[in-house]
Amino acid sequence: MKKGNYKCCFECIKCPKGEISNETGSVSCQRCPDDQWPYDLNQCLPKLVEVLSYKDDPRVLVVAIFSVLFFVKSSLALGIFILFRDTPVVKANNKNLSFILLGSIMLSFLSVFLFLGHPTHVTCMLRQTSFGIIFSVAISSILAKTIMVNTAFKATKPGSSWRKCIGVKITNSVVFCCSFLQVLLSVIWLSTSPPFPDMNTQLYQDKIIFQCNEGSVMAFYMLLGYIGLLAVVSFIVAFLARNLPDSFNEAKNITFSMLVVCSVWVAFIPAYMSVTGKNTVLVEIFAILASSFGILGCIFLPKCYIILVRPDLNSKSRLAKWRQKR
Repeated sequence: MKKGNYKCCFECIKCPKGEISNETGSVSCQRCPDDQWPYDLNQCLPKLVEVLSYKDDPRVLVVAIFSVLFFVKSSLALGIFILFRDTPVVKANNKNLSFILLGSIMLSFLSVFLFLGHPTHVTCMLRQTSFGIIFSVAISSILAKTIMVNTAFKATKPGSSWRKCIGVKITNSVVFCCSFLQVLLSVIWLSTSPPFPDMNTQLYQDKIIFQCNEGSVMAFYMLLGYIGLLAVVSFIVAFLARNLPDSFNEAKNITFSMLVVCSVWVAFIPAYMSVTGKNTVLVEIFAILASSFGILGCIFLPKCYIILVRPDLNSKSRLAKWRQKR
């Protein structure tokens, strides 16, 4: 109503954001339902549903191709290690840990597919927890390798008490204990506040983001934080053992791989916080692929090179002489 005029005089004003008026002479506006958005301030139209779909987003297809490609590469590396399991380069630093590490890397690449497609209750509950457990097994295996390198070097000294610590039980205990903590955290998360499919209607005005709600953000960051803690500890231990005199010392390779893992997940934090919608899922997928391939490339590709291309170096004495020349 216009001030100072007769009661029959009105002034037309625009409806607030998210509301419409489709009646002539209306004195109030109507809010559109959550699954609709106001178009031209006079009608509500259905919102488009946006999801990481293979049909609608070509980036999903690219991610799937890279995941399969990296899975095949890790499978080939595992096949080479099984075929040449009795050679010195494979037997060094516990071949069983290498098999566990390669298997967990392969599963990490496959876990990416839980993040793609339409979310369901099963995929939402499994995608974060499965990756967290699988990657914790991988980092725990690397930590066990670095501990074994240090222990083996100290045990070579005469009268060393470290000889009692050399054995399969120690490495298996490290892998089991470090992985069990992640399993326990995942069970608590799923039993108290599990992730679930969610239609986010508030993020954008004209579309709905169909994604997984993590349920407990604190549990999500604790899961990733524990992986980061294992990676930092593995990096420190491997860095300290990088110059130990051993022909097949993996400490340098492990140091570079953990440096890649730590760099990727440190960069993941600001990237994840700065994007919205389905782009957050793509950022996490990139971190999973990059960190897993960093482990595969830094630890196993050099060994596969020695096995296939330079078999003459596949003995401790020849490899030591080759390193001295370099």
